[in-house]
Amino acid sequence: MAAPVLIVAAADDWPTDRIVVELESRGVEVFRMDTADFPQRLTLAGRIDQGHAWTGELITEHRTVELSRVGAVYYRAPGAFRFPQGMSGPEERFAAAQARAGLGGVLSALECRWVNHPTAQARAEYKPVQLAAARACQLRIPPTLITNRPDDVRAFAAEAGRGVVCKPVASPVLIEDGQLKSVYTHLLSPSDLEDLDGIDTTAHLFQAWVSKDHEVRLTVIGERMFAAAIHAGSEAAHQDWRSDYGSLTYTTTTVPDQVAAGMRRLMDRLGLRYGAADFVVGPDGQWTFLEVNPCGQWDWIQGATGLPIAEAIADELQGVT
Repeated sequence: MAAPVLIVAAADDWPTDRIVVELESRGVEVFRMDTADFPQRLTLAGRIDQGHAWTGELITEHRTVELSRVGAVYYRAPGAFRFPQGMSGPEERFAAAQARAGLGGVLSALECRWVNHPTAQARAEYKPVQLAAARACQLRIPPTLITNRPDDVRAFAAEAGRGVVCKPVASPVLIEDGQLKSVYTHLLSPSDLEDLDGIDTTAHLFQAWVSKDHEVRLTVIGERMFAAAIHAGSEAAHQDWRSDYGSLTYTTTTVPDQVAAGMRRLMDRLGLRYGAADFVVGPDGQWTFLEVNPCGQWDWIQGATGLPIAEAIADELQGVT
């Protein structure tokens, strides 16, 4: 009997639903869980001894999976642990730390295929790590400054010449007044450089502006690459295509051999089996690496282009080459 696939993702992550459907259509046993269900709707019983690696079970109201049978894990942004009401703040923080080390530790110890392993994913989410790794893998990167010192920003802008953008170092999403908001890439104007109040309050990432004809979302799954050219239809989208999805058009494209080789080296260096990489393609055809998101969205690209990304993820989880 084929080994089951364990899926660890938020319960409301609908792109993950497509992976479940694809796997089940192939007759693969799937156990889906969200860490937000632990400990109230998900039970862990794991054991290890000198004679055996981790054995035991994950149990929900409807399903059970034996840990030692798991053949692959698809790990994608699960929710935060939820505990019974009535616990104090310190008690909840203590319980969360124990749950992370216990449940998270047992899962992380499973020796099977991972897309992606949480420790590799956590490290790869650091943009400074990505940029250093991309440079080492012979991918072209833009000059980048991370600082909280305004004078360094002005000096960097003067050196860059063609303009400088500011973007978040970490997740661009925040919740304010109960609403989800995004912080987009912003091309600094001369007045911005004169007034840099607030720069000293935290780390900011600045990059030299890269002349662009279009951008590419390159989805890498194992050894396979799916490239979609993203064409901006507005000035806002030209600066950051995420700011105006309605203006975008998409076409499939090919990846230059040198870029493909660099991306394979980068994925290996970061320990990733899945990554959503963004590139700027200049008027001269030069590809410049911006970032690779180990948990990046892919479903809308598949919908816009027909690229078989869900099928490729299922193949990777099954070990199909």
